[in-house]
Amino acid sequence: MSLLQEVDTIEQDSIKPLDECQKLIEHGVSTADDLLREGESAICGDAEQHNEKLCSFTKKALHIQLDSLPEVPSLVDVPCLSAQLDDCLLTILRNQIFRHGTVASRPPVQLEEFVEKPGGILVRWCKVDDDFVPQDYRLQYRKSTASHFEDVYVGSETEFIVLHIDPNVDYQFRVCARGDGRQEWSPWSVPQIGRTTLVPHEWTAGLEGYSLSSRRNIALRNDSQSCGVLYSKAPTYFCGQTLTFRIETVGQPDRRDSLGVCVEQQNGYDSLQRDKAVCISTNGAVFVNGKEMTNQLPAVTSGSTVTFDMEVVQLGPPSTEGGNFKLRVTISSNNREVVFDWVLDQCCVSLYFGCSFSYPGWKVLVF
Repeated sequence: MSLLQEVDTIEQDSIKPLDECQKLIEHGVSTADDLLREGESAICGDAEQHNEKLCSFTKKALHIQLDSLPEVPSLVDVPCLSAQLDDCLLTILRNQIFRHGTVASRPPVQLEEFVEKPGGILVRWCKVDDDFVPQDYRLQYRKSTASHFEDVYVGSETEFIVLHIDPNVDYQFRVCARGDGRQEWSPWSVPQIGRTTLVPHEWTAGLEGYSLSSRRNIALRNDSQSCGVLYSKAPTYFCGQTLTFRIETVGQPDRRDSLGVCVEQQNGYDSLQRDKAVCISTNGAVFVNGKEMTNQLPAVTSGSTVTFDMEVVQLGPPSTEGGNFKLRVTISSNNREVVFDWVLDQCCVSLYFGCSFSYPGWKVLVF
């Protein structure tokens, strides 16, 4: 910028006499042009005005110095800008390029797997260069119809769930990495397309006591005195999937608080600690059909993630009327898990999910 300012100063100082010279020349040309038109008019006029116009033309011509031009600066007097670099600077630049520049036949990380989630996609990536030591990863995505990628994750993990994904829409993903102790990012991986066919989980709108986000996947226990169970809009949790609750903010805990799944919506209850439901309380207690298990998980805190995984195990011979079914349930929280069998009197491949909190301040994201 300092060098450019020097250029501007030289240009402003040097252009002034040239501008003045140009104005004088343009004025002389304009005056001569006006005189030429007046002479043509005098010649073409009628006989009475002929002598008068010629006389006026002659007087003006005698007072105009048409052959007089201002002194134009010679080329040697006009600045000619040039930039010079010392040879030692080129040596420094070359050394820095060799030090910091690299050439890679392929990026050090590549996308590995896409896993469909309700309203989201779990993206996994891996390192493909054994000599590369990653410090951070950077994941970007865009709709296939969009022109620009946007950051969705920066961190040290090798997988991330991208939420707010529209079902049956193609999205492009790419990932890069930053080497240990480096500031610059590596080249991008080969972009790949991912999509989900699973509709997003939604809470039921309109229940007093809970405020929902625009996408209805986040529920906030508000200050209303009304207390009850907030259920999902539909039985969108299917066995074989992972249902995840993420606690965004916490309020005052209560032993009747609950997060879990159930066979059907039942109004009139203030908690999922009831029949035909499994849940975890905010203190970590696990309930199956309303009965507390001896195994307990850590208490739920802000940022905690609670997951439910279920698989179906059929009991007895299959029949068209249905039969006894057992669901193997795994509830995980804060790197601990409990596994148990939940016996039902009917086949339930899809289930409702729900939550209940006695006090305000709790905010839960479901996906």
